[in-house]
Amino acid sequence: MDAAKRAMCLDDPINPLITTTLQASSILVLSHFFHLLLKPIGQPGPIAQIMAGVVLSPTLLSRIHKVKEFFIQSSSAEYYEVFSSVSAILFIFLIGLETDIPYIKRNLHRSSIVAFGGVTVCGIFGLAISSFIIQLLKVQHDKLTLVYVIMITLANTASPVVIRLAVELKFATSDVGRLGVSASLISEMSCVLWFSLYFAFKSWKMFGKGILFLLMTVALIVLNKYLNSWCNQRNQTQKYVTNAEVLVILFLLIALAFFIEKYEYNSMISCFFVGLMFPREGKTTRTLLRKLNYAVHNFILPIYFGYVGFQLNLNYLNSYRNIIVAGLLIFLSFGGKIIGVVAACHHLKIPKVEAVFLGLLLCVKGHAELLLIQTIPISILKNIWSQNARNLVVIVVVLDTIIAGPAVAVILRKKEKFFSHKTIPLELHDPESELRLMSCVYGSRHISSKIGLTMALSGFLKAPSTAFLMHLVELPKKRHKKNLMYHQLKDGDQYSDEEDYGGNDVLEINDAVDANNMDKELFVHQLKVVSSSAKMYEDVCEFVEDLRLSIVIITFHKHQRLDKKMESGKEDMRTTNQKVLFHARCSVGIFVDRGQTGFQQPRPEVVQHVAALFFGGPDDREALACSRRIAFHPYIKLTVIRFLTSSSAENNVQKDCIDDTTRNNDEVVMAISSQQMETEIDNAFLGDFQSRYVTQGSVGYIEKFTNNGNQTAEILREVAETYSLLIVGKGGRGQCPITTDLSDWEECPELGTVGDLLASSEFNINGSVLVIQQYRHSDE
Repeated sequence: MDAAKRAMCLDDPINPLITTTLQASSILVLSHFFHLLLKPIGQPGPIAQIMAGVVLSPTLLSRIHKVKEFFIQSSSAEYYEVFSSVSAILFIFLIGLETDIPYIKRNLHRSSIVAFGGVTVCGIFGLAISSFIIQLLKVQHDKLTLVYVIMITLANTASPVVIRLAVELKFATSDVGRLGVSASLISEMSCVLWFSLYFAFKSWKMFGKGILFLLMTVALIVLNKYLNSWCNQRNQTQKYVTNAEVLVILFLLIALAFFIEKYEYNSMISCFFVGLMFPREGKTTRTLLRKLNYAVHNFILPIYFGYVGFQLNLNYLNSYRNIIVAGLLIFLSFGGKIIGVVAACHHLKIPKVEAVFLGLLLCVKGHAELLLIQTIPISILKNIWSQNARNLVVIVVVLDTIIAGPAVAVILRKKEKFFSHKTIPLELHDPESELRLMSCVYGSRHISSKIGLTMALSGFLKAPSTAFLMHLVELPKKRHKKNLMYHQLKDGDQYSDEEDYGGNDVLEINDAVDANNMDKELFVHQLKVVSSSAKMYEDVCEFVEDLRLSIVIITFHKHQRLDKKMESGKEDMRTTNQKVLFHARCSVGIFVDRGQTGFQQPRPEVVQHVAALFFGGPDDREALACSRRIAFHPYIKLTVIRFLTSSSAENNVQKDCIDDTTRNNDEVVMAISSQQMETEIDNAFLGDFQSRYVTQGSVGYIEKFTNNGNQTAEILREVAETYSLLIVGKGGRGQCPITTDLSDWEECPELGTVGDLLASSEFNINGSVLVIQQYRHSDE
């Protein structure tokens, strides 16, 4: 590319490489300072980083002659362009690598309508104002190119800025956040494609080059699949692939991008699709995420956004005419995006608050527009258009983002209740809606069954599911806790030695997840928490809210020995489980694994028989709602077993279910009314379940009659031998006679009466047990 050719030390008084390094260091220091000031008022990092660049720009500090002489040198500018290009290549590749492909597939229609709504209106506005700007800038040649630049400047949305806003303001996992991110990607890629097609059709020679670059991109995508497989096999006994192998993959990517840009095309689409199509499973992807995330989020993006602000030169606004033009472009950019997005959201029946929020979110800029200007030949940019065109684009980009970013944060803060995570019990979930679940493991002992349970709950992708697997590693005393994704531990940082925690469990868990992800049934995202035992539940609960989970499944603190007796693990595990049950803002399941005799991953040759035990109450309804997800799986046979009192006791059910300590008449009436209401809800929910699944033959249904706890225990013992997994609610049934006597054997109250009996060594069954607790609101 041109910048790389010109990046050489000229006769500047100071080495331009030193100048570039000091510029980057100054941006990092100032961005951290602004972030400390702006974070308490809810402003995200990209705004602070752009403002840091503005402070160093010709608008402020670089107005001083000595500062300008030091920071703004012709040769250092070339170094910065090279750094900017490499940075863009890496983080666009990373964006593609982290893109939620299943979500985009499911919501491509909605995302496209939102994206193209804003792009279309802004494009029309840009076309309408182009003739006025051409006259103002006195452009005589390549007018059509400038028209395209103006239209794209107004229409584009900077997806890296949107993604960072979503992550830092913690709405990335919400429906509106994911829709906004998807729409920004579609908007930016369509704008770059639009501009690339314009250059491609200028001549047959350019068109031929475009076809060549397309074939080269496809070739690299195919090559990466083989490289990924080769690296994974070569490092089977390692947690990660080697640095040399990572460098080879990144070198091929950067070489392709530079080759494309050398011939006046933009490489952004190629880099994105290389990342998007890169195989997601295995050690290679895990290593790339680990290496790139830290560098991109802590160094590359802050410096890149700072450089965007550094290019701002408000000295261009030295006349009313220029101010009016810049103001008009900014106004049309906001107006076009908001009008187009709100109209699209109205068509999709999205609430007005979310529509306005999406409109403002998609107003942020600062990426493709600047890359496109760099792609335009120097002869056109400098000799024909003059520097005014570039200044105009930079002013619109920077001011748009500085206005839109804080506006998004203000809406989030003022409408916090509207955008906050609303926990909905599975009982009230649409069975066809997305299920977001997370399984927690303390080691590799239960990893196979946990992945099998996750696959079962996904319903074999009959309904959309997003699955996470969290490895909980206890941090030794005298160390600080650290929340870590698998790709967030870095060489050389103060926590790099924490990567050794978990021992061989980490490798075994990685291999198990990779083997599952190879099947492509459901991609399991890995998380890792290294924390003290006293604080571990806090980390789990934080992830529950940040990931907006529907259910989290934790591991029972006991495990089965070879003699089928249950042996207790660390008491800290039990304490953590109890605290998660109490504090988690979603439904919680405790999984009691029985090893080889218990639940295994469903396969065509290994059909699993699962029973949902229904006694009544909110927890049992939640367990049944969880079970209906399993009913979708073709390799699982689900049977619902309802326990009822026998006919001789039917007349006394309501009386017996009331607490014996109740004496006051008003309390008796309230207890009867409450029990009647719960019974009606149970019957209605079970009736709907039967009409949906039982009558169609996809789920079996059995009723068992019993008078007391002893009879219930005998029935449970008989039933348990038939099934590899028993699903039951924790409690919430009142003091009903069919379960009351079971509490005599209770050892682990966190499992509830029935769950504790099924998990006990004395009961000695072969099947695994999943105990579900429905989320209780804090005011209950």
